[in-house]
Amino acid sequence: MAATAVAQVASPAFGAAAAYDADAIVVGGGLAGLVATSELVAAGRKVLLLDQEPEAGLGGQAFWSFGGLFLVDSAEQRLMGIKDSVDLAWQDWQGTAGFDRGVDDPAGQDYWAAKWARAYVEFAAGEKRSWLSGLGVQWFPIVGWAERGGGLATGHGNSVPRFHVTWGTGPAVMEPFEKKVRAGVAAGKVVFKFRHRVDEVVKTGGAVTGVRGAILEPSTAARGTPSSRTAVGSFELRAPVVIVTSGGIGANHDLIRQNWPARLGKAPTKMITGVPAHVDGRMLAITQTAGGRIVNPDRMWHYTEGIKNYAPIWPNHGIRILPGPSSMWLDAKGKRFSAPDFPGYDTLHTLGTITGTGYDYSWFVATQEIVDAEFALSGSEQNPDLTNKNVWQLLSRIWQTPEPVQKFEKYGEDFVVANTLPELVAGMNRITGTNLIDLDDLKRQIDARDREITNTYSKDAQVMGIRNALSYIGDSLSRTADAHKLLDSSKGPLVAVRLNILTRKTLGGLQTNLQGQVLDASGAAIPGLYAAGEVAGFGGGGVHGYRSLEGTFLGGCLFSGRQAGRAAAAAL
Repeated sequence: MAATAVAQVASPAFGAAAAYDADAIVVGGGLAGLVATSELVAAGRKVLLLDQEPEAGLGGQAFWSFGGLFLVDSAEQRLMGIKDSVDLAWQDWQGTAGFDRGVDDPAGQDYWAAKWARAYVEFAAGEKRSWLSGLGVQWFPIVGWAERGGGLATGHGNSVPRFHVTWGTGPAVMEPFEKKVRAGVAAGKVVFKFRHRVDEVVKTGGAVTGVRGAILEPSTAARGTPSSRTAVGSFELRAPVVIVTSGGIGANHDLIRQNWPARLGKAPTKMITGVPAHVDGRMLAITQTAGGRIVNPDRMWHYTEGIKNYAPIWPNHGIRILPGPSSMWLDAKGKRFSAPDFPGYDTLHTLGTITGTGYDYSWFVATQEIVDAEFALSGSEQNPDLTNKNVWQLLSRIWQTPEPVQKFEKYGEDFVVANTLPELVAGMNRITGTNLIDLDDLKRQIDARDREITNTYSKDAQVMGIRNALSYIGDSLSRTADAHKLLDSSKGPLVAVRLNILTRKTLGGLQTNLQGQVLDASGAAIPGLYAAGEVAGFGGGGVHGYRSLEGTFLGGCLFSGRQAGRAAAAAL
């Protein structure tokens, strides 16, 4: 009866004289917002989808992503000979997340986060792949091995490869949900409200009843580029359900520094940005004003392998190198990092190590052969072969450096390519305007590392990691160079890359129960208010805990958007 009553008052809403303007308002047109809207439409509900950006930005950050998804015991894993299970994945998730803030206390910050985590691991091992496959999503058959961990079975990291790269990258993850939403527009079930910036979540009698905000002037800004913030009007829209899917704080460096945790050292003075400027965290505070509880604001996910984009799309635009295991990682003074601070092992531990040096950057030193085999770049636009589903272009990676990597080597300000070590060191010092790298000291460290390559066994933990990678067919085929000495001239010129801190994800956020309802300070659900995606810590206010296993950000948007959309539709 309740659903029928709402439908009756909402039906003239897209005309204008109803008690409500729609059944639901979704704030944010990113992946979580698209998924939630598609679920509402599937249930026959009418939706207003609001976003402060122009229509060109529909899909949000998902469009720019590499499209990696965390799956457990998938067909792709089994094809690669990987034996995975819910038990192993849950062991890895718990060891990585480190939930320690009231897991067993309903008032605890990690109470709902841990429940979301368990539900997500089961989803990743169960319905997730078949659900997406049924929507036309496909995956590159070689499964990647991200976040390999800190050395203990019960500690951080993936025990096995679980990073499934979507064929078509981020746009292909987004596409089926955009199609569903646009079909909803055609059917009169969805109305887009672009350039509508929400400034207030409206409550009546303790329940959420709509939103107010500013209408921004029309913008022709291309996807990802900054748009005008000039207001030309105001609005108030009414609905018995509001779902907030507005993203995180990755482009708001002031807010990042404000919430920076002491455990990661001093907040960097200089950072580059991995997300467009509109990812500013505004809706967190706005929803908090409406009574929503923010938990775990000090948990965040920033990358340590950032390079400045020579052709930026958004301000201070950075790209991440997704490294294989072989590059030698040095601090700003040229001192080699030790375990677990190796490429691809433990992102946040390495971040803390870097900030502890007193500098905001570090270095990779590699050979061209390592660059060719192991350097991938984050982002759909940096992987045209995968994004455009071009098999021939993808196969060309076997015999040549991928063109995007070539361009960064040629035009990127963070790269040094040299035939000799003295030339390389001179170039590294020239880039930073210092003389922090000492040639003799660096040569001593490289020689020591290279002596460990002579045998097929070693005491060097990174060299052992390279051998371990080569024992996995996926890495040996596509992501790991043969173990070799860095000063072997037959492996091409030497390459050094200055690595900057790259801002990216918010791991905390609005606390939600498993239906996606936003909770208040007492732990009670706020009637009519839901949240999904990064603004909700990808579920529960922090499904990842302290660290991510990777491939879990897009997946978190998919799962939390689906949960919130279905629960909201059922409640109407």
